[in-house]
Amino acid sequence: MKTSVYSLIFAVISWTAISCGGHEQKKTNAPVSTKPTVEDSGLVVRFPPDSLTLSYFKTAAVTKTDISAELTAPAMVAATVVYSKENPSQNLVLFDNPELTANYTAMLQHIINIRQKGNIVQQRKAIVSQKQIELDRFSDLAAHGAGTGKDVSDAKTDLISAETDLAMAQTELINERTSIIEHESKLKLAGFDPQALVNARLNKTWVICEMPENQVTKVKKNNACKLLFTSYPSEEFPGTIEDIGEVIDNVTRMVKLRIGVDDPGGKLRAGMFATVRFGVNEGNSLSVPKAALITVQGGNYVFTKEADNSFRRREVVSGPEANNRIIIYRGLNEGDQVVTDGAMQLKGLSFGY
Repeated sequence: MKTSVYSLIFAVISWTAISCGGHEQKKTNAPVSTKPTVEDSGLVVRFPPDSLTLSYFKTAAVTKTDISAELTAPAMVAATVVYSKENPSQNLVLFDNPELTANYTAMLQHIINIRQKGNIVQQRKAIVSQKQIELDRFSDLAAHGAGTGKDVSDAKTDLISAETDLAMAQTELINERTSIIEHESKLKLAGFDPQALVNARLNKTWVICEMPENQVTKVKKNNACKLLFTSYPSEEFPGTIEDIGEVIDNVTRMVKLRIGVDDPGGKLRAGMFATVRFGVNEGNSLSVPKAALITVQGGNYVFTKEADNSFRRREVVSGPEANNRIIIYRGLNEGDQVVTDGAMQLKGLSFGY
């Protein structure tokens, strides 16, 4: 009987030891996760030390070199100058925008009115001077007994009437000059020089393009540029930057550039689309391979390789492309290792796509 009890206890203890040992063995052999972890709201993507996974990502160094780039911007023919049969002394400017046409026409009318009213003012000034001379003469005659008080009184009335007419003419001239400012301002906001429109020569064409404010300092007034029009894809037109806008759009942060193009063949029409190419020297600038740059909701980013098997998302301010590299104005340092192969995969992990 005692032997049976001891045998039973031994069997229970052995089963318990075997069971515990089995659980311990199972815990020890649990598989290690190979999935990356995303930290700091997506700024850091960390991988386990798995050489097979990490070998997929290729990097390149951020370099600083002297770079000459070709900056491009979309554009459109905004106005052309044609011959006017009705008024040969004043060439006709055709706009792509009816509102600009209305402002231009109103401005020309105000210019005509200002000239006319300016002449009227000069005539009435002459009349006032003549009436003043007559009053002085009649006053002198009356003082020496050779004239009457009525003559002096009539001369004073004529002078007052002439001065009133002059004041009215001056007021009308001021009103015309005030009215023209509104139309000139609208033309300037659209990128035009009102005086250049008035004196425009035949077959002159103006192209308006928009450039981001962070790139507009790369181009200068009177610099040459080249234009390629959609209607003439195999022909390049030379142009000159005539003016750089003084106003930055509050929404788009773009600046208007007015480019003058000579079109002796009369090929260009208001409303035609074009691409403008500007040759710019970026100087000694940082750059990264084009494949390293990703764009999300208008922001530009790259991923840099860290020392601990992780990649960090960096927001950058980028410039134009040159030789399949993107110029970087801010956000990186020379020597940083940016991801080229695998950047899109990191984008998905970082932004949760």
